[in-house]
Amino acid sequence: MLIDSHQHVFWHGRDDAGLVADLDENGVDLAWLLSWDIPREDDSPGYHSVLNPIHARGDGTHPGIPLTDLLTARRNYPKRFVVGYCPHPAQGDAPALFESAVRIHNVRICGEWKFRILFDDPRSLNLFRAAGRLKCPVVLHLDVPYLPDAKGNMVFQSMWYGGTVANLERALQACPETIFIGHAPGFWREISGDADAQGGSYPTGPVTPGGRLYPLFEKYPNLYADLSAGSALRAISRDPAHGKRFLEKFADRLLFGRDYYGNELATFLKTCDLPADVWAKISHQNALKLVPM
Repeated sequence: MLIDSHQHVFWHGRDDAGLVADLDENGVDLAWLLSWDIPREDDSPGYHSVLNPIHARGDGTHPGIPLTDLLTARRNYPKRFVVGYCPHPAQGDAPALFESAVRIHNVRICGEWKFRILFDDPRSLNLFRAAGRLKCPVVLHLDVPYLPDAKGNMVFQSMWYGGTVANLERALQACPETIFIGHAPGFWREISGDADAQGGSYPTGPVTPGGRLYPLFEKYPNLYADLSAGSALRAISRDPAHGKRFLEKFADRLLFGRDYYGNELATFLKTCDLPADVWAKISHQNALKLVPM
């Protein structure tokens, strides 16, 4: 069995039928569909070309990937999708909205959490605690607010989400009953000890000792990660020997995921020659542990 634990629908030019065709083509049995709530003040024009135009606002901004699209996809293909949802923690009563989504729409995941607010902001923590109480894992998008340029100067990144791994650690400490699933460039750059010196969203070169992901995984049993998008694939493939060791060491905490279409991740994982039990955990067992079917 293969579960895609990080997926979206009605984006990148495909509707739900197009996504199901891709699942079939790549041997994926089930996908977690995640929302993305974008308030007007955080509008991301660079994403407009890949989002569903039917939801564009009259002022030219776009609200992202709404829960309604996910429910439509599940209604059309009930055996292929599990629905996630994450309201903006600073907009209205986010914990109440999330609980209503669980009760009314059988939402099973709090995600995608992708907002320009710190993970350890009290409003974020309130939402995380609600998700933990409802036994729903939280999928976190982390992009750091500063990256070094070629001269070593720290440059502000306007497309930051969540803060840093320090903010993530404080959330892990504050919400021990909540399962967090790390994702995105700001998370995966921390696989290597040279993260602070690497410019750009996708560090390259051999992984060096001292990556901050290691102590986080070792200290916090409520931290998981999905292998979706270019960020995870590049992190584990930039140093293939290290990537294989990492996958085997944290097999109990990693989930197969794509965030897009195609089979690039599956193709790379086949080259790692993972033990059968490791592949089973990553491909579907960990996902079923977190979201039983």
